[in-house]
Amino acid sequence: MALLEVCCGLPESVDAAVAGGARRIELCADLEADGLTPPVSWIRTVRAKYPSLTVHVLIRPRAGDFCYTSAEADTMAFQVESALEAGADGIVLGALTPSGDVDLPLAERLVALCRTAHPAAGARRTSITFHRAFDVCQRPFEALEQIIGLGCDRLLTSGQGATVVEGSDMLRELHRRAAGRLIILPGGGVTPVNAARILSLTGCTEIHASASAVVDGRKVTSAETVAAILRAVR
Repeated sequence: MALLEVCCGLPESVDAAVAGGARRIELCADLEADGLTPPVSWIRTVRAKYPSLTVHVLIRPRAGDFCYTSAEADTMAFQVESALEAGADGIVLGALTPSGDVDLPLAERLVALCRTAHPAAGARRTSITFHRAFDVCQRPFEALEQIIGLGCDRLLTSGQGATVVEGSDMLRELHRRAAGRLIILPGGGVTPVNAARILSLTGCTEIHASASAVVDGRKVTSAETVAAILRAVR
């Protein structure tokens, strides 16, 4: 059975994801801006309310591109430490150079922080996902090898397509090239209708979806959609 990760942009979305059967979430804020780092208070609340839920936290200090200043890099480092101390099981990160390559110095810095023991995790290993900054990398296969070399556990990507359906050929090739060294996590336009097809086309075993609807101008996770995707991929 494939694993579904639900992207939740509000605390109430976490409630809906769990109600729908999700066992792992990516917690962020402001899905309308494609996700930003959530408040620490949200992480603590989710951790206390759902102690067995796997919680990955997005680290993205602002909307826009993925090229960060030294001050923004310091902010990201602080956000990583704060998220882990608040109880995050995993960190979702990404950074690029202006030329569209992985920003290795910054990524290495953030990965090193993830691998440092912290009070909330104890001896538990922090899971690391490189996010969809990858989808604007100029040399995707070179970037894949760099992300593997960083020690990331998975790569969240649409296969550089507007959606996972459009990027399915690239997703399949990334999965083939990764060869078990990290997990390719398809995300971007996943629905109950296409989820099983994407997994079949690509060979991937995990999938990422917001499973959301717009309510009062906000993207809110739908428990019914989460449940429908889970039925589709079982």
